[in-house]
Amino acid sequence: MKYVSEFRDGGLAGRLARAITAEACSGREYRIMEFCGGHTHAISRYGLRDLLPASIRFIHGPGCPVCVLPIGRIDNAIDIARRPDTILCSYGDTLRVPASGGQSLLKARAEGADVRMVYSALDALRIARAHPDREVVFFAIGFETTTPPTAVAVKQARDDNLQNFSVFCNHVLTPAAIQNILEAPAVRNLGTVPLDGFIGPSHVSTVIGSRPYEYFAAEYQKPVVIAGFEPLDVLQSVLMLVRQLNEGRFEVENQFSRAVTRNGNRKAQQAVADVFELRARFEWRGLGEVPYSALRIRPDYADLDAEHRFGLSYRSVPDAKACECGAILRGLKHPLDCKVFGNACTPETPLGSCMVSAEGACSAYFTYGRFQQTEKAS
Repeated sequence: MKYVSEFRDGGLAGRLARAITAEACSGREYRIMEFCGGHTHAISRYGLRDLLPASIRFIHGPGCPVCVLPIGRIDNAIDIARRPDTILCSYGDTLRVPASGGQSLLKARAEGADVRMVYSALDALRIARAHPDREVVFFAIGFETTTPPTAVAVKQARDDNLQNFSVFCNHVLTPAAIQNILEAPAVRNLGTVPLDGFIGPSHVSTVIGSRPYEYFAAEYQKPVVIAGFEPLDVLQSVLMLVRQLNEGRFEVENQFSRAVTRNGNRKAQQAVADVFELRARFEWRGLGEVPYSALRIRPDYADLDAEHRFGLSYRSVPDAKACECGAILRGLKHPLDCKVFGNACTPETPLGSCMVSAEGACSAYFTYGRFQQTEKAS
């Protein structure tokens, strides 16, 4: 790859779209879940639905780390931020996620809490070094992509003997979420959300590799194609899935071979294993408690674990009744199925996390005009 524009070529996109249309069997649907929110945004941003036949149906998955954080975890972060002499460091999207009582980290900052947006865990380390008289907590979120940098920060804090730094760990795991979707009664028993295949996440897969998806392809007979985030990546992956389904194959294929290998990044995996261990259970927004789906800091690093340091206790909090974010994350509903979408719930006044995050499905539909186009069509 030399230039990003090579993966946004309109002529090639048209050829791929025509190939998909030609190979899609008449009279059947191809129900494809793009797990990652980055793919959801690519599909909306580049108008890929408009290029494809109606038989290609995209179902949005829970692959947005900000979206899947339950309200109770945001409440915990706000509780930390409001403590005296404490600085809470967070990625930008988490600041606006609604919490209990209409609160958010952004509102807590407006009320006097020291909440700072950072771009990496290492930024939080720098803040801790600059303020040795204050507790600095990094609100760590994300899938396997952002977990290794957090592990590096924890190790660096130990090496530097930073006594005022800790991590509030909320890292979650992609394979566990996929398995939960496939095992959920709405999918397996009731057939409410029939799925034919998955567009697998690209950045996550650079770390964990393609091997973890092989189980899903074999056990559940659902093909997986790991795809990059550019429009040609997505279109080529759809074509690969259509061909697998037409041929009755259920395999893991790697479209994003320029960055993903079968075994992934072993060095990053080792760093994660050194610092983190599996939680027995973790609540996801929309999915409920999912066993062995998240990480916590190992006892060897307990002094750097904010949950241990501050004695945090978790309380499950239901989502706002009008918000359909949970159902959208499960693939049960579509952003346009939500009655408050684009009305009471907008990026400026979000009721749920799917409208907040740069990877959220509702945000994608609102930002790239799917909402306005539907309004005009009706």
